Amino acid sequence: MPLEMNGSDVLLTKDAGLVSHRFVIEEDVLGQGSRLSASDRRRNERLERRRELVPTGNAILGIDLADTKQHAVLADHDSRVVKRFRVTAKAWQLGGLLDRAVVLAREAGFGSVTVVCEPTGHRWQIVQQEAADRGLPMVCIQPLVMRRAREQEDYTSEKTDPKDAVLIARLAAKLHCYEPELLDETWAELRHAGARRDQLIVAGTAQAQQVRDLLECGWPAALAAAPTRPFRSATWLAALHVVVSRCDGRPERAAKWGIERFTAAVRRDLPRFGGTNLWSSTVEKMFAALSDPTGVRTRRAGALNRVRWLLADHIATGRRLAEAEGHMLGLLDTLGLTELMGSIPGVSPLGAAAILAQTGDPTRFSHARALVKHAGLAPRARASGEYTGTSRVTGRGRPALRLAAWRAVFGALHHNPVLQQRYKHLTERPTNPLSDGQARAALAATLLRWIYAIATRGVPFDPDTATAQAARAVAHAA
Repeated sequence: MPLEMNGSDVLLTKDAGLVSHRFVIEEDVLGQGSRLSASDRRRNERLERRRELVPTGNAILGIDLADTKQHAVLADHDSRVVKRFRVTAKAWQLGGLLDRAVVLAREAGFGSVTVVCEPTGHRWQIVQQEAADRGLPMVCIQPLVMRRAREQEDYTSEKTDPKDAVLIARLAAKLHCYEPELLDETWAELRHAGARRDQLIVAGTAQAQQVRDLLECGWPAALAAAPTRPFRSATWLAALHVVVSRCDGRPERAAKWGIERFTAAVRRDLPRFGGTNLWSSTVEKMFAALSDPTGVRTRRAGALNRVRWLLADHIATGRRLAEAEGHMLGLLDTLGLTELMGSIPGVSPLGAAAILAQTGDPTRFSHARALVKHAGLAPRARASGEYTGTSRVTGRGRPALRLAAWRAVFGALHHNPVLQQRYKHLTERPTNPLSDGQARAALAATLLRWIYAIATRGVPFDPDTATAQAARAVAHAA
């Protein structure tokens, strides 16, 4: 059956000249009028950048980082090993390995070396600095990609350091790698301050939960006398502190003081917890609870003494948390982003700083969706042929960034009309309405897109632009 070409049409004809089929081939050409999608163009740009970092004229030094015993291979782009290394040294002592690899690579006919490793703990950052000092490019391999590569190697999950070093070099040669983030001093300091804040929030929450558990066991009447959010009530915390610090685990002793003396003691302890106004109703309820015998009597004294220690820790944690948050706000001001981030209704500069501490400099992302993917909040499509499955967020990326965006949405939703409108649309639309959690996840992704646009363009929040962006996101998701 002859094949005849007619422009972009292809005619399949039989010998008798009868047309049996006719179809059109759509040609994609690079340049003006290209039919490549935006995703295609971004992917091509990423591959070009990776090829600049892993040029064919460079040998590849794959390093499997460990504590003191490092395994490395110098390989070409066909995974042929030029030289193996086993070095007993810390990560910051690998400068000699890089120098030796460059000499051997040039002797083998290569121009230089590209350094490759997994992002193992903090050690990859040390190697990145050593490579940058020598003018050597460096890329990293995602641990998940390494795991899949081990399975593809021999259909097992076998793992050895010498074998992993070869796989690291092989994945880099195939451009299954990424360019690691290189933070400047201010952004790096913001990241560390954000990590410190997260640790203190976790510690403060754990202390509050332990106090609640101990009171439920030894003195449940104190919890019954508390407001809805007891650990946000300075009056309740001060009253509890008076009891546990001055009554040796026996609340009934404070009942003998009388309400006036008890109130005066609570008023003196109020500044410890950042309070200025005393709530008389809370003090009266706590005073009435002093004579309540409910609870495990044999454990009450020990439990309340432990509560005293936990309250001291809670006070210290709150003070350190305030210091860390003040430092983050100072860094945000140094970056010139305080006013810009504060322009988003419902999002405080501190909430924006917590998000930026996890993202790093947003300009390193090629587009807003890349930042959303980094947080694991991008929808994961499930479609093949005529089948379309349920889309869920990927859940990959940085969990701490996802948590920071999630926390920011809770406050912003009450004060941001654009988010309120989108939340209502997502939860009340006639087809495929989202649950509360799903809608909040979508709003967290929207917030990240806003922060990306504001930080990269240097413009304040604009409700009209944000509304149009949200509408496009909804249409894309549909």
